[in-house]
Amino acid sequence: MKLSREIKTGIIVIGGILLFIMGFSYLKSTPLFDNSNKMYAIYPHVGGLQPGTPVSINGFSVGTVNDIQFKDGMGNLLVTFTVNKDFSFSRNSRAELYDTGIIGGKGLQIIPVFDDAPIAKTGDTLTTETRPGLTELAQQKLTPLFKKFESAVTDADSVLLNVNKVLDKKTKKDLQTAIAGLSDLMVSLNGSASVLNNILKNNEGKLNESLTNFESLTSNLSSITDSINNAGLGRTLSNLESTVANLDKLMAKIDRGDGTLGKLMNNEELYTNLNSASKELDLLLQDFRLNPKRYVNVSVFGKKQKEYTVPEEDPAENIE
Repeated sequence: MKLSREIKTGIIVIGGILLFIMGFSYLKSTPLFDNSNKMYAIYPHVGGLQPGTPVSINGFSVGTVNDIQFKDGMGNLLVTFTVNKDFSFSRNSRAELYDTGIIGGKGLQIIPVFDDAPIAKTGDTLTTETRPGLTELAQQKLTPLFKKFESAVTDADSVLLNVNKVLDKKTKKDLQTAIAGLSDLMVSLNGSASVLNNILKNNEGKLNESLTNFESLTSNLSSITDSINNAGLGRTLSNLESTVANLDKLMAKIDRGDGTLGKLMNNEELYTNLNSASKELDLLLQDFRLNPKRYVNVSVFGKKQKEYTVPEEDPAENIE
């Protein structure tokens, strides 16, 4: 059977149209003959998710992201994806965005939930979740560190500005002078050290002899100490310690007023009476020495004793 040119042209046009539709569907990752469930997920940010990205469950590819478009004026994004019907899960399952690698790229996976809720089917919108990637985690951890570093740099800058204000021309000149003086001092110390080394080198023999003599003196002192110990110095010191202890006890008794000596030391009235009696005795002796007739009148021949007449000036009366 011979086909006419018109029929051949029609077949070619129809085939081209079919190929175009199939290619367009392939590019949009939407198969023509697909009985998978079409589901939706809403994200505030998809992080670079592209149509055609595989959808996986437990690491196994079960579908494809078909389309991403804005949902509302707030910038929320509606992600359309398909999941084959070979695996059933609850409508409460989550659609999670995650990083596919260190370099970048986002993937979509289903976190299946198995509960009493209805099974997910075409047209359902799953709850969403975004797992932070390495970049987000690094940014979260490093941002406070960068802020602290920036604050430290700012503080250091302020300190340097204050230092520059303090270090004016006069201060810089004084610092240079001080550093020059320190350098001269170090040179002088090096010279002194050289002189000291020469002295030690020239008198090394004398120093050795002095050290030897000092060692002999130490040995002699040790011998003398041993001799003193053997001579009973320990017992003497022990007796002296006992004597001092007894003396401390005696002084404590005197301080408390115990005994005659303690009463004499602490009784002010007794001291006053003794002082008064001593003064009166002194007056009596002075009066007896100056006026013996007042106390002693001896009659040898039995004459009548004359009465004692007090002199006009009695020295005893002037004694206080």
